[in-house]
Amino acid sequence: MKKLLLLIILISLHFSAQIPTGYYDGTAGLTGYTLKSKLHDIISAKNINWNYGDLTNYYNQTDLDKYYDHDVSNTTILLDIYSENPAGPDAYEYTSANLISSSGGEGMGYNREHAVPQSTFNSNYPMYSDLHYVIPTDARINQLRNNYPYGKGNSTIHYTFTNSSKIANSAIPSYAYTNRVYEPVNEFKGDIARMLLYFVVRYEDKLPSFNYSTNINPAMDRSPLDGTAERAFDPAYITMLIEWHAQDPVSQREIDRNNAVYAIQNNRNPFVDNPQWVNAIWIQTPDTVIPQAPLNLISTQTGAFYTNLVWSPSTSTDVIGYNVYQNGTLIATTKSTSIVIDHLNPAASYSFTVKAYDAGYLQSADSNTVTVSTLASDPNSKDLFIVKYIEGTGNNKALEIVNKTGHEVDLNNYSIRVQYYNSINDSYYFGNSFELEGKIPNNETFVVLNPKSSLLCYTNSNAKFLTAGEALTFSGTQYVELAYKSATVDAVGSKFVSNSNGDVSLYRKNIITQPNTSFTIGEWDSYSANYCQNQGTLSASDILAENNVKIYPNPVHDAIFVSGKFENIKSAQVLDFSGKLIYSEQNPFKNKKNILVQHLSAGSYLLSLDGKVYQFVKK
Repeated sequence: MKKLLLLIILISLHFSAQIPTGYYDGTAGLTGYTLKSKLHDIISAKNINWNYGDLTNYYNQTDLDKYYDHDVSNTTILLDIYSENPAGPDAYEYTSANLISSSGGEGMGYNREHAVPQSTFNSNYPMYSDLHYVIPTDARINQLRNNYPYGKGNSTIHYTFTNSSKIANSAIPSYAYTNRVYEPVNEFKGDIARMLLYFVVRYEDKLPSFNYSTNINPAMDRSPLDGTAERAFDPAYITMLIEWHAQDPVSQREIDRNNAVYAIQNNRNPFVDNPQWVNAIWIQTPDTVIPQAPLNLISTQTGAFYTNLVWSPSTSTDVIGYNVYQNGTLIATTKSTSIVIDHLNPAASYSFTVKAYDAGYLQSADSNTVTVSTLASDPNSKDLFIVKYIEGTGNNKALEIVNKTGHEVDLNNYSIRVQYYNSINDSYYFGNSFELEGKIPNNETFVVLNPKSSLLCYTNSNAKFLTAGEALTFSGTQYVELAYKSATVDAVGSKFVSNSNGDVSLYRKNIITQPNTSFTIGEWDSYSANYCQNQGTLSASDILAENNVKIYPNPVHDAIFVSGKFENIKSAQVLDFSGKLIYSEQNPFKNKKNILVQHLSAGSYLLSLDGKVYQFVKK
């Protein structure tokens, strides 16, 4: 009864999910895995990835109990779906302050629970702190759930919890796994199903690289993921999730939570907004006919480190992708009929074939074989490399990375990681990496930015990636690297030492054309903290020369003078490092060539001339 009364109140306040206009553009008429991939593109675009430590405060926006034991005026008590009793009083409750690491019994505190175990993705960002499936739950239940999957339990019960959820041996029909599962109460089975389905859409391109079942011992393999990007889960497990989704429809609590998470991290759970998409994607009956092989495989361009493969599509209409083999070993999968294979060795020979696969994961015969000989050298960069490193005050942290490889680069195997020092045992270790995703065209740069930054030339709107995770909270004493499949590609600082890159901005000199796994300071121009300008270019000293505008003296007492081609500058602005406008002037150099700053207090400032920013110090 308590739930019904609260629901009546809530329905009067909320009528539907607040889906932004145009958010799901491009999905009309799509079904199956084509729809799933389109949703992936939508919900992966420009997320704000917060630090794992930020989640406790955000739970006060996303997970307050306004639906069962409390009404809409509640501002402190969290809703824990592992312990909530929908039919009566809860045995215990938590506020966001009751976070603990471990517990010997129920009711002592809560954990941040990953509905998909963090071991699946090695605790890396952005997965590590994604609010759509990282939820507050009782610490004891979380510990006992371990990384067992959700599922239907049989009569072999290991633990029964206060709200009647339980850990028992699996009774999922037609599922080979028979070890332990955690079975939530019926009230939240749909919630959990939609979280899991969100996960496999959001991280579709990364699923094959995650830790999943090996099928060495199916009865004991804990992960229901099957290693595919499209279907994602074992078919029997998908059937159970669809059943839970149907039996426990989307609630007002989920709608409100979806809206709250969207406001925080800028993406939505599509199955809360459009529940019918679950069936549209996963209810399908693949045929049993092996697809036709792709034809006419050729290499259209080859460099020292890459080759571009192109082929004619399979004539089978149910093909959903292609597996690419290098010297007989599967190395890549694509939905397209072309792919760039990179990280090859110069002056080497490789053989490639391609196979089509369909919705039932039946695989075709091989295409023709193409043999490729890479060049001994070419003018391109052998890999991506860092061109700007900004270690500024507070959260002003940013990296800019360039692609000069001569081809488009798939970012899904790249990551940013930072080395930490453990003073207890005098050792160094890498923190949680931030994994990149998507693709970057040749001759383009992209920015990885801390979303809490207040830098002027890099903003949340023009950065490609936003993360407050460990990779973008470096202090300047730490070693920072760009990695490909855990192998170092490029580095700032040296390993196993305390570096001295605090409060500096490092800009790669424009004569540098290759990444360097060993940091060499001679490759960089060094500037003061928060120095930040000219996205998409290399050394700032070269930029100023190109613009033929210089400012002097620096530091300055009373007036900043300019030299070069300054006559047509239309606007001058002086700002502090928070972005606050101190002074502005139109057509500043119409009858003079200086800007008076004697009224400024001593400190560091920014001078913007038609949007070009120069740092100066006022004495």
